[in-house]
Amino acid sequence: MKNIKRFLRPPKESFLLLGPRGTGKSTWLDMVFPGAPKVDLLDAETFRLYQARPERLADLVAAHGDAGTVVVDEVQKVPEILDVVHGLIERRKDIQFALTGSSARKLRKAGTNLLGGRAQKLSMPPFLARELGSRFSLETALENGMLPIVVDAADPGRRLSAYIDLYVREEIQQEGLVRNLGSFARFLEAVSFSHGSQLSVSDVARDCAVSRTTVEGYVGILEDLLIAAKVPVFAKRAKRELVSHGKFYFFDTGVWRTLRPKGPLDNPSEIDGAALEGLVYQHLRARLEIDGERDGLYFWRTRGGIEVDFIVYAGNRFWAVEVKNAVRVHPSDLKGLCAFREDYPEATPMLLYRGRERLVQNGITLMPVEEFLLSL
Repeated sequence: MKNIKRFLRPPKESFLLLGPRGTGKSTWLDMVFPGAPKVDLLDAETFRLYQARPERLADLVAAHGDAGTVVVDEVQKVPEILDVVHGLIERRKDIQFALTGSSARKLRKAGTNLLGGRAQKLSMPPFLARELGSRFSLETALENGMLPIVVDAADPGRRLSAYIDLYVREEIQQEGLVRNLGSFARFLEAVSFSHGSQLSVSDVARDCAVSRTTVEGYVGILEDLLIAAKVPVFAKRAKRELVSHGKFYFFDTGVWRTLRPKGPLDNPSEIDGAALEGLVYQHLRARLEIDGERDGLYFWRTRGGIEVDFIVYAGNRFWAVEVKNAVRVHPSDLKGLCAFREDYPEATPMLLYRGRERLVQNGITLMPVEEFLLSL
């Protein structure tokens, strides 16, 4: 996977690159800044050294005075090192710091604010279909997701299971984020049924036998670890009464499918439909984040139940996107898009489906979902 070119481009100033484990942050930095001095805080010995003395970073910079760029990987492991980085940025205008992190929680608790605005914030998503090009397979992506460490695996299913265990063990247990690991494991299973739906905290709390407050805290942990997020309701210039709660998505389809329990009563088409919607979600979110428009993704749903899966409202893009896991489109499938177009004639409505032809029905573009993903 190291020879796959990512769309993300580094800024000229110092930056903090956030993204879940396994999205390829370290690999990308190695490609963009080959030979740069690097502090890998996932390495046990390096972690101990910098935890005991964060000022060690100043010694490293002094020893590589003409390096240009210094990399600090997984900076949330020793958040105190950011104070050192802050001071070095002030004194050494010739040094660019490339920092990575997979958890916003420790950085926020340490009181850091992107180094006082002196470092740009970037996001590293899983692969995009267009980054993979001819290697992209829609069926494979729906089953295994788009994490680089999974795409490159000989046994994707086993790698995904190990990935979940890694997060539970290292990010949850070792960091002491929850008191009861069993309750959190039950929560992960229960909340997986909310992927692509409005999240009912009360329902999840009942399913995993914990309090509502506990579930709210668990959801916050998932958001802080960047492995789940909520999509808010699009309410600009609203003409109808809309729902208030956002939709909940895991950041990668393969991770979600690994977490979701499956049994003989499950409807495969329902699972595949949620997987397809989630795959479109992670592509839209990734594209917006790469463009620096991380707040441009919404959904739309009226109190009466009329819904559009995604609204992209960023820059010069105003899209209404419906996703259908079907090879044929029925007139009823266009109901939400037609209603949204009545309220927002400026929007470009489109329906993504599993067929092979690009069509236009009732002024709405019907596009094969694979073609759409490869075009982003």
